[in-house]
Amino acid sequence: MTETSGPAIDCAAAAALMEPLTDLVAQASAAIVAVTRSTMHVEGKTDGSPVTEADLAADRIIAEGLKALVPHVPVLSEERTDLSAFPYKDSFFLVDPLDGTKEFVAGRDEFTVNVALITHGKPLLGIIAAPALGLVWRGLVGRGSERLLMTKDGKSRSAQPIHTRPHPGPGGAWIVAVSRSHGDKRTEAFISARPGAIRQKLGSAVKFGRIAEGGADIYPRLSPTSEWDVAAGHAVVTAAGGTITDSKGAALRFGETREDFLVPEFIAWGDPSVAG
Repeated sequence: MTETSGPAIDCAAAAALMEPLTDLVAQASAAIVAVTRSTMHVEGKTDGSPVTEADLAADRIIAEGLKALVPHVPVLSEERTDLSAFPYKDSFFLVDPLDGTKEFVAGRDEFTVNVALITHGKPLLGIIAAPALGLVWRGLVGRGSERLLMTKDGKSRSAQPIHTRPHPGPGGAWIVAVSRSHGDKRTEAFISARPGAIRQKLGSAVKFGRIAEGGADIYPRLSPTSEWDVAAGHAVVTAAGGTITDSKGAALRFGETREDFLVPEFIAWGDPSVAG
């Protein structure tokens, strides 16, 4: 198997990249909201999911920006998987230029731009922008997470620290972030095992943002999804004090062995003390 190798980026080096990466995500976000949804062209990919000119515009901006900013670090993007080769060694970027394309096509506002930096198989830095909501969640593991208010052109931003919330304890209701567009029996059974759980229906990686800022307790997805859907949220939630595991409590790894780019399952926990 061919190994894709780039330099290992540590926490200090990643911290220096946070602002320019946020600028890049803001540029991609502005390109997405500039697309007129009522007249845009929508195509179907081989897996049946939609792709639009907004996906491709955002991907182009991010690809060109990363090449200029960190030319020796490999990039795995949803829209360019044909250029990717597992396993990845040291550091690489995982990119979903438009997460929640179905939400975008349907005219809803819960779509995001996701960029994550993975080092040694673990998400270290993550940025999630929700352009139509004017929000950005970003985090660097070991240094905390922030929520930014951002104008649609991305030129004005203000940040505040965020943290996951402790679970309210016995008798307290679980607030569960659930997908607006994807459901499965295993996830529903998991939620039903928590009597009184309150479901928050949300699209795209916005669910991770709500966990990170303390607006929800848990986000279970016990059916397959792609690495680029999870990695940025993984970093943001972890940096905010939460944890991400599989259903057995094991940590997730990225860029190593799954040639189909799938994450079989995951659970995002706001309070690590109740994980498992």
